[in-house]
Order: sequence, then C-alpha cells, then structure tokens
Amino acid sequence: MKKDGYFEILIEGIKKAAPKGKKLTLGEMIALAQRLEVKVSDIVIAEAMDAHGLSCDKVIEAVLEAFSSNLLALEIGLTKGNSFLLGTIGSELAKIQKGKTALIGDRFIDKALVYTLATEVGNHEVGLQPCAGTGDSCVYTGLLRALQETRISRRKLGQIAALIVKVGLFFKEGKKTTGCNMEGFGAGAACTAAALTELRGGSPEQVAKAIVLAISPTVAVPCTPRVIVSGLCATHIGGAILIGNLAANLALKTSISVAIDVDVMLAMTAKIHATAAPVITGINLEYMRPYFKTEPVIDGFVSGVVCDEEKESSARIVSRAREEVRAFAESANPLISPFGEAVVGGSSIAVGSPTNMGRVAHELIAGKIKKITIELTTDLFARRAINVPGILMGAVLGASTKDIKAYRGILKEVARQGITVKVKQVNEPEVQRITIEAAGKSAFVDALNRGGGRLKLVAARPSLAEAKNAAARLNIKLAEV
Repeated sequence: MKKDGYFEILIEGIKKAAPKGKKLTLGEMIALAQRLEVKVSDIVIAEAMDAHGLSCDKVIEAVLEAFSSNLLALEIGLTKGNSFLLGTIGSELAKIQKGKTALIGDRFIDKALVYTLATEVGNHEVGLQPCAGTGDSCVYTGLLRALQETRISRRKLGQIAALIVKVGLFFKEGKKTTGCNMEGFGAGAACTAAALTELRGGSPEQVAKAIVLAISPTVAVPCTPRVIVSGLCATHIGGAILIGNLAANLALKTSISVAIDVDVMLAMTAKIHATAAPVITGINLEYMRPYFKTEPVIDGFVSGVVCDEEKESSARIVSRAREEVRAFAESANPLISPFGEAVVGGSSIAVGSPTNMGRVAHELIAGKIKKITIELTTDLFARRAINVPGILMGAVLGASTKDIKAYRGILKEVARQGITVKVKQVNEPEVQRITIEAAGKSAFVDALNRGGGRLKLVAARPSLAEAKNAAARLNIKLAEV
C-alpha cells in the first residue's frame, strides 16, 4: 500500500512542474507521471491531497462518496425505473444479464454498458449530479458500478474513480453549449479510455494515447435535441463505453502511432464544439421536431397559432426527407458495382477527389507541361503531403487513383520533366483548382471536393462541357450538388 510519504514526493514534483501559481494541464499531469514512472491517478490524487490538505485515504473516500447519489439513481434505473425516453431498458437488460451477457460478449464491458444505460433511466426518474453534464455522469457511474463488482481493492477503485472524474472535469470546463462530445459521448469515451488503460496496466503515455483515440470519433457530435427524442441517447451514452474500451485496447495491444498531444486534442475539441454545436443543433431541430416528446398541458400555455405552425412544419418534414433521400437513390451506383476505384493515400476526399480533378485537367491539355498551379481549401492544403502527389500523377500522367507506382514516383518524375509546381491555399470551403500551362493547349479546372472520389465541376477551360465529357470518359462520377 502506498504511504502518504510517497505522495509527498509526487506533490513536490507537481510544484516543480507547474507554472508558478498555476495548475497542471491534463497533458502535463500525464507527462509528469511518465517522467516519475508512476500512475496518472497517483498524480491526480497527490494534487488533490495538496490542494485540500487531505490524506490519500481521505481523498479516495471523498471521490467515492461523490458517486453515492448517482449510484442510487442507477439502482432505480436497474429495478423499477421507467424513463420517458428509454422506457424500462435498465430492468429489461438486467433480467437478460442474469447468468449471461446482455449486449456484448465481454462480461465486464457488458456490465458497464447495462449499468450506464440503467443510470440514464435513473437520471430521467430522479436526476443525476452532473459533471460536464448528466450524460457523462451516466458513463462514470455505470463504469464505477461494474468496477465495484470486480476484485480490485477499494483504494484502487478510488484511484480509478479519481482519474475518471479528473478527466471529466477538464471536459466540464471546455463545454460551452449543448453536449455530446464535451459531455456524454465524448467525455464518457475519454474517461472510460483513461480508466481502462490504467486499470489494465497501461503506462501514462498509453493513457494519453487512449484518450486521444477516444476523443477522435466524438468530435463535433452534439446531443441536443436528440435528448428529447425517444431512444437516441442510448447509443450515445452506451457508445462511450464501447469507444473508450476500443481506444484502451488499441493503446495497450498495438503499436499504433498517435502523435497528437492530449492537450491539443482537448482544446481543439472544445473549440469545435462551441462552433459546430449551434449549427448542427439547428439542423437537428429541423428534422427531429416531429419526434419530440410533447406535453399537452404545457402546449396549452403556448399560442395556438404557434402550435399549429409546428404541426404543419412537422408534417412536411417526412415527405421532404423522402424526396431528399430519393435523390440519393436515383444517383447512387448500381448494387452490383457499388465502389469507385481504389484510392492510394488513404482518403477518398483528401486524395481521391483531388486526383480525379487532376485527371480531368490532363485530358484537356496538349503538349509538354511547363507549370502546374494547385489551389486547395484550408483542410486540403493542410493535407497536401498526401493529396499533391495524387493531383500531380493525375495531371502529369493521367494516372488513376489506384496507381500506387505513379503515386510513389511522381515527385521524381515532375523534377525529371522540369515542371514548375506551385501549391496555394484558398479560404473558400471545399475548393480545389488546378491550372496546367502546356506548350500546345493549357487547361484550368475549378471543382468542389466530394467524397468517394467524386467532384463537382464548377468551371473549366477550354470549356466546362469538355471537362464533363472528360470525366465521363474516365468514369469519374460527378456530384450534382
């Protein structure tokens, strides 16, 4: 058992590592744990001991006590709770789980999932004490309850709980608007990843890697207003456990390279959240409104004209959505030949679409190429290391997106031919343009980037019609919108 003298050494380390009068960031805490060859939770607890003048045992007791109200909500959700959004899934899953797993083969993860969902039912019945929000509190509580049923000691349980809460508190401060990437899904996934990585013997470096991996698929995923539509929260909240477990295992069991600093990932996520959530939520509201839970008594407090307008708008959504999806069906590839050509470089947007733009331009030129100017929107410009070789092989050789030999050799070929290349950034979204200056006939293609190797042609020289004909000859699918 670790004595408080051990933590005194860590406290000194924290004081030396922290800027004067400042607290450590999450990344700094992890780096310090790595340098001192201790667990991240040791640093978390040492910081709290120093801040509050408590012993290690007292800190652990306080952390575990903080879960008591939420564990009660879990129990309600597991037995008699009936959520207005999730019904009785907590008790239903608990019955299935007796003697076997209910949702997934791994018994521990299955318990964490069921308990997390049961906590959400309890949240809708009696409420939870929130951290970043109530969604992540569901995840923390479900995970803690599953850990309580393992053979780990109370001190170890408290250390893992402290790590969960500490990571969650960073998300709490980063949250500025509606969840879910800074709350239930994102914070829950990151905390699960951190906890399971340390629990399974991972190093602090692996904890950081797991957190970054867990954050990645949750970025820019707001929950509201799904929070008032039946059922949808279940896969958000349960998904946090699954993503966190996956991230932990990837960090522990593979040599996957994750170079992103955890503080950079967290700061970026918070910034994206504040920017994207209002936009996404507006669209979400538009489409989900017909499925909102309503309360006739409360609607009675609202103007009848407003309620009638809402009903009319809701009635139009389904038919409008049908036509929007019908357009997908009409333009989709045939079932028996669904895929486009393979794309070297790893991305049909970052490489496939730009390469196909270069191929179209190649079809329009004549004579020796003297100069190529490539203009890319911000995110494509940032990924120029992978897309410029593709664009050049398409423009110079007419090579397809699957031509790995051309992709790997094009930079040498461009140098051999003495072609001047300029790559520029443009601030307009989705834009990708190429100008090829050739001895016989030059060409220009202005396009918008689309997934699946597709592009939307906006303008071209010698003409837009010739560019479209070239795309047809090359079997390059053009997007209409």
